[in-house]
Formats: sequence, C-alpha cells, structure tokens
Amino acid sequence: MQEYFLIGTVLKPQGIHGECKIKSFAEDIESFRSWPVLYRKTEDGYEPVPCKVTRIHEGFVYAVPENCATANDAERFRNTDLYIDRAHVADSGENETLIADLIGCEAADPEGNVLGTLTDVLQVSSVDTWVFRTGRGTMMAPALLKVFPEVDTARRRITFIPERLEEVAVYED
Repeated sequence: MQEYFLIGTVLKPQGIHGECKIKSFAEDIESFRSWPVLYRKTEDGYEPVPCKVTRIHEGFVYAVPENCATANDAERFRNTDLYIDRAHVADSGENETLIADLIGCEAADPEGNVLGTLTDVLQVSSVDTWVFRTGRGTMMAPALLKVFPEVDTARRRITFIPERLEEVAVYED
C-alpha cells in the first residue's frame, strides 16, 4: 500500500523570512496546522521537512520549513511536492477508502471472473466514477454499493454484480 500521499506543492518563497507559499491538495486545508512534519521525495525515499504553518490565506498555506530563515533558504523548496505519511491521513469513514488504495485493484464478479483493473477515480459529482482498464477497452461506472458491494484493498479486489454493472457501465473503445 502507498505510504506517502501528495498534499501540496511549494509555489515560491514568500517574503524575506523563509516563508513558502504552498498550493494545497488537502480536502481540508486547515489540516496543515495539525501535521508537524511534511515530506519531500528524494532519490532514496522520503525526507522529513518539519514546517511551521504561519497562516492560511485565500486558499494557500504559508509555512516556514525548518532551517529556513531567508528567501534564499526558501528558494530551495520552489516547485517541491510535499507529502504526508499514512499515519497522518484522516481516518476514513464507513464505506470510505483512500483513492490511492483503490487504484490497481482488480474487479471480479462473485464467481471470480475478472473484469479488469481500476486505473482512475473521477470525482465530478456526488458519486465517484470508477475507471477500469478491461479487455473491451476503458470502462467507467459509478461507484455504487449496489454495483460494487465489496471492496477489499488488502486483497486488491473489488467485487461487482454483473447485471447491475451492465445497467450503468459505459465503454470507450
């Protein structure tokens, strides 16, 4: 399972005291205040970047990474993607799963006949749309419990009901 999740990108230094302007990808931007450490990806893995959030303003996070005292110090972080670790991801509610844990799951009917692999989750309405790579091409279907009654991310398996899936599925060739 994925251990680190992209949560924002440093856009640029802000001011002269080491502050950075961060574009947030978090569902709740205020969560940045509760994360004591963010991470940046390196060749060797993920490196901790302790940050102090100074303010949240007009949809952006402003924070000072540890050991940043000047604009030149902050410049090192320009265009840096920031991550949080799995331990700091908010708990999912009932019938909720992280998208990162869904991607790559195989869809199969109750008899074990494999449809394909989940490749994307589109969030354009109140119901997510799941996108699968199948033998017939790309297939999209709403993520409805009556269509997909079981999701087991540990086994990397999504169970679907064939009759109900055919009612709502859209195929692209």
